Amino acid sequence: MITIDWHVAATIAAPILALFVGVWINRHFESRPILITYTSHVSAFTHTPAGGQPMQVNTHSVVIKNNGHRPATNVRVSHYQLPDFNIWPHVAYTVEDLPGGGREIVIPTLVPNEEITISYLYFPPLVANQVHAGLKCDQGLARGIPVLITRQYPIWFNLTAAALMLIGIVTVLYLVFHAVVPLLR
Repeated sequence: MITIDWHVAATIAAPILALFVGVWINRHFESRPILITYTSHVSAFTHTPAGGQPMQVNTHSVVIKNNGHRPATNVRVSHYQLPDFNIWPHVAYTVEDLPGGGREIVIPTLVPNEEITISYLYFPPLVANQVHAGLKCDQGLARGIPVLITRQYPIWFNLTAAALMLIGIVTVLYLVFHAVVPLLR
């Protein structure tokens, strides 16, 4: 039968555990920009100009936010094809051609908690997934997050649901405790 010297195991495991905890704390709390981005909508409209033929118009918006504690510099929104666009709220930007084709919208700075929306307007055969090629800044890549439109419940409902969940968790812990204690005796 193998016996484990727990003092030696703890001596070996402590620095390894401290390394992982230190990396997590540094990553979580360091002052740096954290760019997130998501697509807020994709839409298609049929427009009929006066006396003209019906035509399809496509649109979508991309939201970019700096969730970090430092400004993000040289935010670059790359595009395979850059259709007509609008940035709101208005910020300074330039458009640069890329050597391999495509174009970039370059925004000099996004301060902490600043959020902008880039709205695009284009016509078939171009579709939304043929527009974007990525988003980055001098400090790293942006993280794309999936979003869903969800109903916002009233505060009384949220508090009631939280209280019921807490009661359920306490009940389950109580039952597990009373089931395990007799087994340990």
